[in-house]
Amino acid sequence: MEDRYKTGEKAPENGKYEFDGLTNGSNSNPTEDEKHISLQSGETFPPLRSSKESAYWKKA
Repeated sequence: MEDRYKTGEKAPENGKYEFDGLTNGSNSNPTEDEKHISLQSGETFPPLRSSKESAYWKKA
């Protein structure tokens, strides 16, 4: 299984990450623009911008 990262955790490496669901298991409809983020190593994974809910991210 691919590594999943949660809002508040630190990025392990530089790169692009993609949205992989909300941590509370509810459905969400993120926009295409917010499905992908770029982070530098050590930056914090953000919440989903539109809903401010905690999200899972995986390496794109």
